[in-house]
Amino acid sequence: MKREVEFYSEGFKLCGDVYTPDGLQAGEVRAAVLLCHGYTGVKDLYLPDNAKSLNDAGYVVMTFDYKGWGNSEGTRSRLAPYSRVMDVQAAMTFLALQPEADEDRIGLYGTSYGGATVSWVGAVDQRAKCIVSVVGIGHGARWMSRVRRVDEWRDLLEQSKSDREARATTGQSQMVERSEILLPDRQSAELAAAARRNNPAAVSTIPMEYVDDTVGFNPEWIVGHISPRPILFITSDEDRLVLPEESEQLYANAGEPKKLVVLEGCGHYEVYVEPFFSQVMEATLDWYQKYLPARM
Repeated sequence: MKREVEFYSEGFKLCGDVYTPDGLQAGEVRAAVLLCHGYTGVKDLYLPDNAKSLNDAGYVVMTFDYKGWGNSEGTRSRLAPYSRVMDVQAAMTFLALQPEADEDRIGLYGTSYGGATVSWVGAVDQRAKCIVSVVGIGHGARWMSRVRRVDEWRDLLEQSKSDREARATTGQSQMVERSEILLPDRQSAELAAAARRNNPAAVSTIPMEYVDDTVGFNPEWIVGHISPRPILFITSDEDRLVLPEESEQLYANAGEPKKLVVLEGCGHYEVYVEPFFSQVMEATLDWYQKYLPARM
């Protein structure tokens, strides 16, 4: 069962959905998982499939849109990674208030940029009892530079500098085509494009300030503070958009208990479709059931 909810982060109203498993008895509480999408994703893109898998395993699940995305309030289409961290923390607080959720057993699941976000939140918020990061980013500058030629990277940094100066003098960031910053990989970009075509909340332009935001956000610096709480990283040897070294470095800097799962032959967006979606969820459920069982 799904119900629409609203909550607040930094004074802005955010929209979310709470999914409850079948067979839940009156007064019964279960472990709960908060699902966090990537940069230009929204709660209704991909994540309902994850919610169903987790519901089927007995978990209460919540999805939501960050500030400025979907129907949530806030400046449109921004990344603002540290503000997103605060959104996740506010969502955790709200999820813990739900009558079906055990406030002491909340897990985080993040995909793509959300994998970076949950790695950061897990490091700074002890309420996150078990974390899963799927095809996430560990170091913003390394990631953005590695998927570009050297001259392309330098050009992007020059554009970013000009935009930074414009933001300081005008308060505005230049909007650019999404593909100029988030380079489409030929391998699985059509999968993403097809999914986005069917979602009216998907955006085609994003602010140039994304570059500064991303260069200054490096979860691998603090991911070690999650320990002794568990974190699972899932990546792919064929991800050409977020290279597997991002998850590998997050894993290297994390403490125990930790695990790294490497999918074979899977592109970045292919983690959302079969056959790889089932592989992602199998590893995820194994991890949660070991460290965060749905029922006590």
